[in-house]
Amino acid sequence: MRRPAVLAMVAAIVLLLAATAVLFTRYQRVTADYRSTKAAEESVRTRYAETIDAIAEIQDSLNAISLGDTNVQLLTRELKSERALSQPDGREALDRIADLRAIVQRSKQRIRQLESSLKASGNRIAGLERLVAGLKKSVAEKEEFVAQLSARVDSLQTQVAGLVAEVQQNQDALRVRDQSLEEKRRELATVYYAVGTKKDLAAAGLVVARGGLLGLGKTLQPTGQAGANGLTPLDTDQQTVIPIPSTKARVLSAQPPSSYELRPAGDGMELRILDPAAFRTVRQLVILKA
Repeated sequence: MRRPAVLAMVAAIVLLLAATAVLFTRYQRVTADYRSTKAAEESVRTRYAETIDAIAEIQDSLNAISLGDTNVQLLTRELKSERALSQPDGREALDRIADLRAIVQRSKQRIRQLESSLKASGNRIAGLERLVAGLKKSVAEKEEFVAQLSARVDSLQTQVAGLVAEVQQNQDALRVRDQSLEEKRRELATVYYAVGTKKDLAAAGLVVARGGLLGLGKTLQPTGQAGANGLTPLDTDQQTVIPIPSTKARVLSAQPPSSYELRPAGDGMELRILDPAAFRTVRQLVILKA
């Protein structure tokens, strides 16, 4: 009885050890599977979170291209009012549109990366797919919006170029008109004068002795020759004083006496115009100095 009992006990122990080994192996396999499942689950959760973050980031970028954005709001207000864009304003508008276009392009690239990542990982999550589809639609809308802004700026710049040309033409016309008016004013305001002795004035053809008897009692009178030498132009709107380098002088020409005065000035005299409009009714002024 002892020997069979021992054998039975040994067999039982062997079976127990075998069962234990099998159970341990199965436990290790289950544990490994559990860890693998947890790792896969954690990976999926991480990818899901990263995808959600990426979608949120793209959406934030797209939200910057909205009528509520300060820069875009200012730009659209300028375009709607069709305000004439100056050169700096036009450049600023184009720069802002370039920034918006860059945002759209970056968003499109990120969406393509998201789609590739989801396809490569095999995660066909309906919620994510709907979000990505919504992003693609939003990108298309923003792209169309930026294209409209760009077209509007181009149109306004063309209009501005035409306006600039028109303004330049008007300015040129005004400049010619102002120049013509100034020439006319100067012509009307200018008298031509000469200051000299009897000999100097006669030599210049500005005066001639007339009257008298047998060469006596002749008086000097202006000749009124328009092309006489020795005349100096004087714009009576700009200058009303003529210096005379002599202590004695008199006006030979026919300017109204009330329109001027002769008075001492330093070592000589000066003629001061009191009424320019009356004074220049006679275009030549001849002053005889002693």
